[in-house]
Amino acid sequence: MPLALLPKGRTTYGLDGLSTRDNAAAAARRTRLTGRNSRIYTAVLRLWGSAVATPNEFLDIAGALTEVQRSSGQQYDTFRVRGKVFGYYWPRTRTVGLKQTLSEQQALVAERPEVFEEQFTSGGFGWVVVYLEGIEADELAELVFEAWRLSAPEELVAVVPDLAH
Repeated sequence: MPLALLPKGRTTYGLDGLSTRDNAAAAARRTRLTGRNSRIYTAVLRLWGSAVATPNEFLDIAGALTEVQRSSGQQYDTFRVRGKVFGYYWPRTRTVGLKQTLSEQQALVAERPEVFEEQFTSGGFGWVVVYLEGIEADELAELVFEAWRLSAPEELVAVVPDLAH
């Protein structure tokens, strides 16, 4: 079950008996990440267990991903990887919009409508609005990584280890 669908406050354990935090740390050690890619794990591990995600935490998470470009408009910031949009941030409402699969969009909105709302669907993907005051930083990091992964080209995804493993 994806971490996004687990009840809040639970530590999850994989088949190997390690907690999800242990798995992220082990993956970082195994792959001996350097440079920008290691910032993904550093950001996630530093934020692990945070009660509520803050705008700065979102910006740190998104900025730690490989080849992310951020552009600022009057109302919101847009986040792209190699020209493809994967997220938005609206400072006034303290919300983010993230690209997800259609099934993940539906599951998130159905499970916690006070935290997630359907934004729109496009090109076989579902975009969700995330209210930062309702989500923990580790769950937000997973959703941001997934949004990035859905937009990044395959050759780029191949060189960045999956945060869930």
